[in-house]
Amino acid sequence: MIEWEKFNHIEERLRAIEGGGDYAFVDMAELCLVPDVVIPPKFKVSDFDKYKRTTCPKNHLKMYSRKMGAYSENEKLLMHFFQESLIGAAVTWYTNLEPSRVHSWKDLMVAFIRQY
Repeated sequence: MIEWEKFNHIEERLRAIEGGGDYAFVDMAELCLVPDVVIPPKFKVSDFDKYKRTTCPKNHLKMYSRKMGAYSENEKLLMHFFQESLIGAAVTWYTNLEPSRVHSWKDLMVAFIRQY
């Protein structure tokens, strides 16, 4: 039975890589933590120091907030581009956040500090 499960797992991964089969998402909005974010014209993504889980998460949030200072009133933009300051397992954590539990920039900051 274990061999059959391994085969099914490999087959499922192959379908995912090839892009075939059914998708669990109805549309692109379901893939985003902040689906209705509006990116201002001429917005340029800053080069962020990447959080690698080896530094203080509070300091990382401070540095991110400082680089995004011009957009501090735009919570959706802050939330959406926070992923650009993450790498490795931290990106995986971000992509697995449940949108129904993160409604504001403060919610995201609290979740980040709790996680790391």
